[in-house]
Amino acid sequence: MSRKVSLSTGKRYGIARVCWVWGCARSTVYARRADRAPARKRGPKTALSDADLLTVISQVLARAETLGFRGEGHRKVWARLRQRRVRTSKRRVLRIMREHALLAPQRLSAARGPRVHDGTLIPKAPNAMWGTDATSAGTRLEGYAWVFITIDHYTGECVGIHAAKPGTRFEALEPIRQGVSEYVGTLAADTARGLVLRHDHGSQYVADAFQDELAFLGIASEPSFVRSPEGNGVAERFIRTLKEQLLWVEHYDTVEALRLALLDFKQRYNRSWILERHGYMTPSQARANWFATQTEAA
Repeated sequence: MSRKVSLSTGKRYGIARVCWVWGCARSTVYARRADRAPARKRGPKTALSDADLLTVISQVLARAETLGFRGEGHRKVWARLRQRRVRTSKRRVLRIMREHALLAPQRLSAARGPRVHDGTLIPKAPNAMWGTDATSAGTRLEGYAWVFITIDHYTGECVGIHAAKPGTRFEALEPIRQGVSEYVGTLAADTARGLVLRHDHGSQYVADAFQDELAFLGIASEPSFVRSPEGNGVAERFIRTLKEQLLWVEHYDTVEALRLALLDFKQRYNRSWILERHGYMTPSQARANWFATQTEAA
């Protein structure tokens, strides 16, 4: 009706006038037209179909092989297509090459053992498993320093903490030595036998000097799964608390001042920080409660 020509004016009636007379909205007319229109892909039409583009891509790869290059990635293929004045998107080139197994070969990753953490990190007694990890903190005058920590997995106590400018394997051993001296015994051969230490695959922890020291003390080394930080979750969670309560809110001039502040934080944390899994007891109270329970049972 809107395309009909008026006999008096010689012009078309138009959609606006027709919709006004009929009392309907123009959007309704447009919507019904869209419903009748065949579905098609949005956006501009491409010059080449997928089959034609696949042919050109195969020619580009064949040309690369004649030059001595065996396989190229989709980005380089896309660039060579542009040099041939073939315009398309990187995503389309990637999709077509992936569908037809034309992507550049990649090195296969080495086979690894199980990586799913489906067990528990919490033992049934103190001094059965410790976790150690490292982070960094800045100082005003001496730059960044390493911060090493060791945590008892059962009580949640910080058994050792240390700060040093160089993050060597010897500095990483310091919080472990602190914990053995305070909670186990002297630093003698096999004095900590029965204790398991959980750590990640950092260069300090896989070093021969670090592993030899653990073997001397009788500590069993138990690295967490590769790329699975939850395997060292107790130490990771303490580092989060350490950052939120100290490292991100306080500032120190020297590494020595930072080291002393860490030792003070260790004492305050063990005496005052409450843990939900212990019924909101502090780590020190959890240790004392465990020993009191063992005494009553005996």
